[in-house]
Amino acid sequence: MADTAEYEIRTETTTTTVADDGTSLPLYVARPDRPGPHAGVIVIQEIFGVNAHIRDVTNRFARAGYTAVAPVIFHRTDPTFEGSYTDHQAAMPHAQALTPESLSADLRAAYAWLTSPDLGQATAVASVGYCLGGRTSFLAATVTPLTAAVSYYGGRMALERAGDVACPMLFFWGGKDKGIPLEQVRATEDAMVAAGKPYTSVVFSEAEHGFFCDARAAYNPDAARQAWAHTLAFLASHIGA
Repeated sequence: MADTAEYEIRTETTTTTVADDGTSLPLYVARPDRPGPHAGVIVIQEIFGVNAHIRDVTNRFARAGYTAVAPVIFHRTDPTFEGSYTDHQAAMPHAQALTPESLSADLRAAYAWLTSPDLGQATAVASVGYCLGGRTSFLAATVTPLTAAVSYYGGRMALERAGDVACPMLFFWGGKDKGIPLEQVRATEDAMVAAGKPYTSVVFSEAEHGFFCDARAAYNPDAARQAWAHTLAFLASHIGA
């Protein structure tokens, strides 16, 4: 995957307490190795966990100038889970255990960590999510005071919540995504229009589901490169760097 690295970074794994239920939420953190504060990005995992790919994406946001944090949203079932891209079923019990309430609690905890003056020190926060994380990024825009949100191929979003979206959104889709038909894309756009919310929706006609992930067979380097550039431009426009 092409990288537009600009800053040296430092990384760490830490935890924060989820206020709603007192559970411990692991966070993978990457930030520029230079004086801050910086704007923040919540990087939301695919169904395969906070794996090497998600950590790499989190690092890329840090190299672009953001304090980036990837919360382990499977922490209630297995905080160490890292699934294989060829074994979707192994991840299903963890995904099925998620609820809107637990996800919302985790998102609020990650946001609180990022905006804490003693921890993340973020000046403004966006979310960027992939697949399961794409759907969750939409939820994040409804339950936290984000300044921007990005959803990569996030199917089956809770569109009834569109009226609660608190920030501009950017959606990416694969035109050959067998799991998210174009009717679902249009339904998402229609919901945003009906709610009067600002959004941008981009369909890569030749891309499949998961096109951004260079560890997956569906990786599409052209679509991934364009989506990355568009994501950085969108974030720079709304939360700075």
